[in-house]
Amino acid sequence: MLKFGKTRKVAAGFLVTIVVLVAFISISTQRRCDAQGGKEYEYIGLLTDVMMIVKKSYVEEVDSKKLIYGAINGMLTALDPHSSFMSPETFKEMKIDTKGAFGGLGIEISIKDGILTVISPIEDTPAQRAGIKAGDQILRIDERFTKDLTITDAVKRMRGPKGTAVILTIMRDGFEKPKEFKLVRDIIQVKSVKSRLLESGYGYVRIAQFQERTDEDLSKALKTLVEENKGKQLAGLVLDLRNDPGGLLDQAVRVSDHFVESGKMIVYTEGRDKESRMQFTSSSRTKEPNYPLVVLINGGSASASEIVAGALQDHKRAIVMGTQSFGKGSVQTIIPLSDDSGLRLTTARYYTPKGRSIQAKGITPDIVVEQLELPKESSRRESMMIREKDLENHFEGGEEEKPAERKADPKDQKGERKPVDPLKADYQVMRALDLLKGWEIMKQMGPGKP
Repeated sequence: MLKFGKTRKVAAGFLVTIVVLVAFISISTQRRCDAQGGKEYEYIGLLTDVMMIVKKSYVEEVDSKKLIYGAINGMLTALDPHSSFMSPETFKEMKIDTKGAFGGLGIEISIKDGILTVISPIEDTPAQRAGIKAGDQILRIDERFTKDLTITDAVKRMRGPKGTAVILTIMRDGFEKPKEFKLVRDIIQVKSVKSRLLESGYGYVRIAQFQERTDEDLSKALKTLVEENKGKQLAGLVLDLRNDPGGLLDQAVRVSDHFVESGKMIVYTEGRDKESRMQFTSSSRTKEPNYPLVVLINGGSASASEIVAGALQDHKRAIVMGTQSFGKGSVQTIIPLSDDSGLRLTTARYYTPKGRSIQAKGITPDIVVEQLELPKESSRRESMMIREKDLENHFEGGEEEKPAERKADPKDQKGERKPVDPLKADYQVMRALDLLKGWEIMKQMGPGKP
């Protein structure tokens, strides 16, 4: 009983401290609130009343820290889907995320129309391998319905030790009813930039997420592509931002800076505070040659990836191809708090160089290309098509040229098919490559040429 009594006294003392603190805030802000015609101090008093009632009458004893954290989180959740309170543990994980290594499923989420929605699965993660797609609605995480979950709560439930399983109940366009997807958690190592040559002269760069080293990694990738192209400058480049959920604003600016002429606007932000009104322009550093550039986007391209696509589109530096992007055009500022917790607070909207707001609209591609599945047996089907030479009584085309050397069968000596190049089977990438080739042909023809 003595221990219980001491606990009650400590709790009561803590509550008195809170009440005194809130009362002090109320008094100090009352004059300012009255001058503005507001009644904020009355609402602060209401919060104090509710806390006292809960502490006194709730069926179980409540941790005051839990109450305060919950009140702050509820306050921020009422603002928009992206503002949130981060406990010390969550805040620490957030800082790790931007460095490109974290534990979980590899999935970027948001709240859209009140429903927990996938922005995009991160490349080569449990989420992508399980078949999770951008736009999927997550109705349940294990047995917990997500309707009343904040993004922070949802992330906590999906994170966990490597090797443990979680079941997501997903609703998707085309589904008659929700389906369950079983995912096994893993340590997520996100490689921000991947690159390769599609063909001689034509490069491909994929940015999966904008992290602390993205700009540095992109510089290395572009240099490597030239080396792989036998030291010759590229004839064209595909910049793939599909399913890139965004990340760090400064890295989006630096990526755009590789391609945008010096002194040109890349993005600007507008907010209520002077500190949230910023302009970002291209620097005077060495730029990439003015080769043709195609940027690929889709419904999983959000935030920082939309900044890059919008800047290159507005300056006519690139053709944007694919499908409408996600439409996250708001800036979140991370504010550390005294107990190592933090706030993620929406402080501004960002705009493309021509003043377009992307919020809830997204980037519209210059050329809309839906993703299609390329037929795996296309070469076989093509060989079965009837041609002129197969028609009865066809006439010859004159002296025949030396027949080309027959290409090797796609099967090896053991009769097994060679693995299919995933990019060669990617319809949108192949259409981007076709556009780059056509661009080069038109340039070579020049004005007045047939």
